[in-house]
Amino acid sequence: MSAAPLPSQRPVSVSPTPALPRLLLSFASVLDEGCQSLLGTLALPHLTRLLALGPTVTPETPAPTDGERTLTPPHERAHSALLGMSAPDGQVPWAAWSTHSTTAAAWFTPCHQEVGNGHVTLHDPQALGLSEAHSRTLLAALQPWAQEDGITLTWHAPDRWLAQGAVFEGQATASLDRVVGRSIAPWLPMAPAAAPLRRLQNEAQMLFYTHPAHDERVAAGLAPVNAFWISGSGACPTAPAGIADNVTVDDRLRTPALRGDWAAWQLAWQQLDAEVLPAWLARAQAGERVQLTLCGERSFTTLAWGPRSPWQRFRANISNIFGTQRLSELLSPL
Repeated sequence: MSAAPLPSQRPVSVSPTPALPRLLLSFASVLDEGCQSLLGTLALPHLTRLLALGPTVTPETPAPTDGERTLTPPHERAHSALLGMSAPDGQVPWAAWSTHSTTAAAWFTPCHQEVGNGHVTLHDPQALGLSEAHSRTLLAALQPWAQEDGITLTWHAPDRWLAQGAVFEGQATASLDRVVGRSIAPWLPMAPAAAPLRRLQNEAQMLFYTHPAHDERVAAGLAPVNAFWISGSGACPTAPAGIADNVTVDDRLRTPALRGDWAAWQLAWQQLDAEVLPAWLARAQAGERVQLTLCGERSFTTLAWGPRSPWQRFRANISNIFGTQRLSELLSPL
């Protein structure tokens, strides 16, 4: 895996998004051979029936040449586009957007990094089970060091601290979903302007290692917090308007995909098909305008349904033009 190319410095822009029901599924397909081998065997009757209605299929345009190496993964690119945001790679301002911050910001995620075999691997922060007490005390320990670099830290959740400061203006950072379970080296911010952030990360490693929370977690049989990851960096051009309520993001495929548990990933797909997609199938069959965006590691594809003519409805009732193999062909390139 090689480092992603440095992004251009185009500013973030925000444009209105029409009120159209949209469903976005992250990790609908993964490049791992274990996942690819399952695509031809997925039994998803409601999705298959949706595809049989003949949606308009629109691949991501333009799709990155090396889509799996971008700092911003496809599901975040698709989500930001659905929200009307456009930003360079690694600069979708998720932290500023979701907290209505009017200054440049990023997420600091306390995590556990494991050294071995010549590289450092970042473990899924959601698996840490970090308590609010430990999270708050670690943040308090880091705050003075961050302030020296002009960064203000605010506790937001056990696994998420809001960092605000001028250093995040135009700063490109890799999404956690790119790094979990992988070597961190290709994904570290290496631009000259990121030097203070890399120094702060190094200082945090020493600080957290000597913190009482380290020994308390080890004594409890838990992995210690020995680092933090930076993501969601950037600034919104105006006060954020908030997340549109017409966009539904379902990320239940994420955890099994990041863990490489393909049996659990297949089960999560079956649950999605049984619990979520019937409502979207009913809407599409009724001729409503709806969209479904399927995201993989390289790109995303958007399927759109709308009002149909009597002939289109008749054809859909008598012909299943998408079989399991067609479903596999749809998901595999993502």
